[in-house]
Amino acid sequence: QGRVVESGGGLVQFGGSLRLSCTVSSDSFSVYDMGWYRQAPGKQRELVATITNGRGTSYASSVKGRFTISKDDAKKTVHLQMNSLEPEDTAIYYCNAAPLRVGERGPFGSWGQGTQVTVSS
Repeated sequence: QGRVVESGGGLVQFGGSLRLSCTVSSDSFSVYDMGWYRQAPGKQRELVATITNGRGTSYASSVKGRFTISKDDAKKTVHLQMNSLEPEDTAIYYCNAAPLRVGERGPFGSWGQGTQVTVSS
């Protein structure tokens, strides 16, 4: 198990950018494919970006071309660069192993607190 800490969220205007970071305190971090998820008010958590341990990436159609996920195994961190932000991107963003089914905690014991992203129009 381990611990997940997300950071980097904030309030940004339409069209702005943010860079999210996630640090995982687990010796097995490099083994897992990792993802960024988000949960908007009243909606289910969704996976928006995935990076494999071979550095392959995939994105939800809603963020493709605007978001970029990256991973640093040495620092046990995952980043999400978010550009051209839209109000629809407003949500709490979480990172964890990917993919996880609804209700799964993942290999690090639990979900982190997440980081709030708010995009104003």
